[in-house]
Amino acid sequence: MQRFRRLRTNEAMRKMVRETRLCKSELIYPIFISENISKPTIIESMPGIFQYPIKDLYELIKQVSDSGISGVLIFGIPKEKDEQASSAYDDNGITQQAIRYIKSEFPHLLVIADVCLCEYTSHGHCGVVKDGIILNDPTLPLLCKMAVSMAKAGADIIAPSDMMDGRVAAIRSSLDENGFLYTPIMSYSAKFASVYYTPFRDAAQSAPAFGDRKTYQMDPANAKEALREIADDIEEGADIVMVKPALPYLDIIHAASKRYDLPIAAYNVSGEYSMVKAASQLGWIDEKRVVMENLTSIKRAGANIIITYHALDAAKWIDKEN
Repeated sequence: MQRFRRLRTNEAMRKMVRETRLCKSELIYPIFISENISKPTIIESMPGIFQYPIKDLYELIKQVSDSGISGVLIFGIPKEKDEQASSAYDDNGITQQAIRYIKSEFPHLLVIADVCLCEYTSHGHCGVVKDGIILNDPTLPLLCKMAVSMAKAGADIIAPSDMMDGRVAAIRSSLDENGFLYTPIMSYSAKFASVYYTPFRDAAQSAPAFGDRKTYQMDPANAKEALREIADDIEEGADIVMVKPALPYLDIIHAASKRYDLPIAAYNVSGEYSMVKAASQLGWIDEKRVVMENLTSIKRAGANIIITYHALDAAKWIDKEN
């Protein structure tokens, strides 16, 4: 009889044979920067997460820098919104200002610019709208302008999250034409039409004014389609591909990591975060243990990069475990 318990007898033994190890440098922390506030403002549906004005960013970014995680994923909330999302590609827009500020104060920190129109449109959808329909091809030039504007501001990585067909190729071409040949694209390749995004829409003030996003984000039931989406983005020039959300789609992360030979990112999204925070505040779960188990499962599935609102806490817990 095999005695598996021989290698579980104490913590030192368990650490020695542990197959999956979390690393701080694999973590990315999402942040929200708003043009509409004068001081950090709590996001009620995401305990512990705030919107920040640029003037109050320094201490937060210093925490990120000191933590040892790799960087931040930026979401900007502009003062003015319109149907063409013009503030998304304004070189002096809130997100561009924030990128310049972070890179000037912490040049070593990776800054990832989310490229999508939903935070900047008056209707809250991720593309151009006509007669209630989200149009694919007319959206692409706007995404390209936004990507180039973010790269000019100093973004290290461009991350299109809109789920329009052909956007990776269009953005890659625009970046190259504007001299950003070495700016990588981290594509939200398999982004599902998920209820887990609800707290994010509070945070980014990006809920659609009508309908839903099911005509462009993926059906949660479709795994094969997700792999086709990922393959297509790789063909179009993506350097990193992402699965979003993470925990309900560990099977997709695992399948992608086995099939595709490039970095796989996973987004541990707002709803996943908020459920853990709410249950821990009620005393129903041990927050640290649940978070570390969740993140370990995401890495075990095959993710090389984990975007998570738990990143700052997780970095401290990783330090204590090592």
